[in-house]
Amino acid sequence: MPDASPRPSLADLRAHYARAAFSETDAAADPLVQFLAWFGEAAEAGAHEPNAMTLATVGPDGRPSARVVLLKEADARGFAFYTNLESRKAEELRAHPAAALVFWWPAVERQVRVEGRVEPVTAEEADAYFARRPRGSRLGAWASPQSRPVADRAALDARLAEVEARFGDAETVPRPPFWGGFRVVPDRYEFWQGRPSRLHDRLLYTPGGRGGWIVTRLGP
Repeated sequence: MPDASPRPSLADLRAHYARAAFSETDAAADPLVQFLAWFGEAAEAGAHEPNAMTLATVGPDGRPSARVVLLKEADARGFAFYTNLESRKAEELRAHPAAALVFWWPAVERQVRVEGRVEPVTAEEADAYFARRPRGSRLGAWASPQSRPVADRAALDARLAEVEARFGDAETVPRPPFWGGFRVVPDRYEFWQGRPSRLHDRLLYTPGGRGGWIVTRLGP
């Protein structure tokens, strides 16, 4: 049964942010450079899975949905992640190829938001990343009917057993045809640094002329 012991009041839960500041003079001209710097600092500060990000999508009916996925590439082309191409997120991205990402790093009291259009990664990129995954994860990709109803855990375990029997002891497990990736091509970044009294620093990057970026401070 659920534990009925007293819990802190949600209204009274709060944290005090005073670790750092973030000003326009500190901000890199290129938001990707700024993101990679903050990502590195979060990792060095001991953030658990600093590449974990909330991915928000919109379905054909305009209904939003969000879930946590793992960033696997971040470069000048955008932010890439991988998934079952028959999953809800994949279906929504094909119907409405735009997405928002949120990174939250409590260890450094920072949040980064990224928004942009979405495009599929190439088959070659998906093959290369899939080959780097642990063998168990590759087998799991074959076994999981992601986002589809499953009778129970036993049914899922049975599917995995079938996949293990199919591939035997072979180290090479090919990428399933229903598995691939997407890349968010940013046209908006927001960097948030926690500050005292909830007067946080928020710097927004939007495209400027000649491939540059405009940095605007937002109210907290």
